[in-house]
Amino acid sequence: MTESDRRQFLSGVAGAGLAARAMAQASASQKKLRIGLIGAGGRGTYLGKTIQQFTEQGEPVELVSVCDIYQPRLERAEVAFKAKGYARTADMLKDPNLDAVIIATPDRQHVFNTMDAIRAGKDVYCEKPVTHWAQFDRLKELVHENRKLKRVVQVGTQYVSDTVWERAGEQIRQGAIGKVVHAQSCYFRRGDSGEAGMPIDDPNAKPGVGVDWETAQADAPRREFTVSRLFQWRLYMDYSGGPLTDTYPHMLTPLVKMLDAGFPKKVVATGGRFYYGGLRDVPDTMDLLIQYPQGMDIAFLGSFVNYVGIETLVRGSEGTARKSDLAITLEPMKGVDKPRQELPTDTQTRGEGHSNLAIAHIKDFLNCVRTRGTPRGDLELAYRVQVPLIMAMQSHLHNKVALFDADSETIQLV
Repeated sequence: MTESDRRQFLSGVAGAGLAARAMAQASASQKKLRIGLIGAGGRGTYLGKTIQQFTEQGEPVELVSVCDIYQPRLERAEVAFKAKGYARTADMLKDPNLDAVIIATPDRQHVFNTMDAIRAGKDVYCEKPVTHWAQFDRLKELVHENRKLKRVVQVGTQYVSDTVWERAGEQIRQGAIGKVVHAQSCYFRRGDSGEAGMPIDDPNAKPGVGVDWETAQADAPRREFTVSRLFQWRLYMDYSGGPLTDTYPHMLTPLVKMLDAGFPKKVVATGGRFYYGGLRDVPDTMDLLIQYPQGMDIAFLGSFVNYVGIETLVRGSEGTARKSDLAITLEPMKGVDKPRQELPTDTQTRGEGHSNLAIAHIKDFLNCVRTRGTPRGDLELAYRVQVPLIMAMQSHLHNKVALFDADSETIQLV
C-alpha cells in the first residue's frame, strides 16, 4: 500500500467512525426514555405532569411508574399518570426497562433513593437539597459511589439552567471585574405556607394502614407517628432544615457555579425561629458567611418573615457583577479601562419564568440521559453547595465556627 493509499484508507476509517457515532447519537436522541417517579406529593405531581406534557408534545419520553409510601397518594398517582404503582422503591428499580427516576420525596430520603437508583443502573433527577443537613457522611458516600458508576444525576436547582450564569462566569474568569473578593445573595419571603401550610391529606391517617411510617423516617431519630410529621415534614428538623436547606440551594447553586467556588474553608451562621411558632422547630431566619481558600467570601442572608431582599452581586477588585431578573451586568469601577457588559438572562426568574426554568432544567436532564453529558446541576456541583449549608447548620446548632478540610473531606467545629 502506497502512502497515498494508506492516508485514503485511514481517512475512510475515520469518516466511517464519525458517521457511526453520529448515527448512534441520532438513535439515542430518538429513544423513548422510560421514567419512574418516586414521591407523588405536590412537587412530584408537578414534575410528573411536566413529563406528561413532554409526551403529549411528541417528545420521546414516558412516565411509566410511580412510587409512594402513602397508599392513597400512590393510588391517585397511578390513575393520574396511567402508570404502574409501587409501594417500595426497590421493587420499582428492578424494572430493567426503566431508564431514569425523578425523586421528590422528603429531604431525609433523597440520599437513599438516589443511591439505590444509581446502583440499579438508573439516572436520577433529585429535588433539592441532595441530602438532609445531618447526612454529611452519606453525602460523601453518594458522591464517591457515583464517581465510580458515572450515572447522570441532576439536582433540582432550576435557576442554574439559565445560561447567563455560565456566560457571566466566563467573563469573570477572564478578568472582567478583577479578582473576586466578595459576593452576596439571599432568599427572602413572607409566610410559612411552605411548612405549616403543607396540606394534611387525611387527619385520621395511621401507620400501617396505608402509611409506611418506618420508611418515611429514613435514618431520622425515631418518633411517634403524627399526621403533621407525615404530611407537614418541613416543620421539623428531623426531616428538613428550614430556609437554609429548603430554599437557599436555589440561589447559592448558580452563584457557586458562576464563581467556580470549589469547597469552602470556613463557615459561620446565625439564625433561629424568630417569629413563627406552633409545631415548627426549624428556623425561619438564617444568615451565613462562607469563606473560600482563594480569598473570597459569600454572604447569604434570608428569612421567611419578610419578603424584602438584598441585591445579588459579586464584588471584584476592578468592578461589580449585578444580577437582576433580566440580566447580569458587569460594571467596571471608576478609573478602570474595561467595558460595561450586560448579559441577558434566558428568562425572568419570577412568575412564568420560574416555571420555564424548571422545564428547561428537566429537559437538560433528559438530554444528558441520552447523550451521557453533564447536566447543569450535576451531583459534583450539588456537593460543593451542600457542604457549606451543612457546615452552616452545624455552626448554628453548636454556636461554633465550622472548618472544612478539602483533602480529607471532613468538617471540624472550633
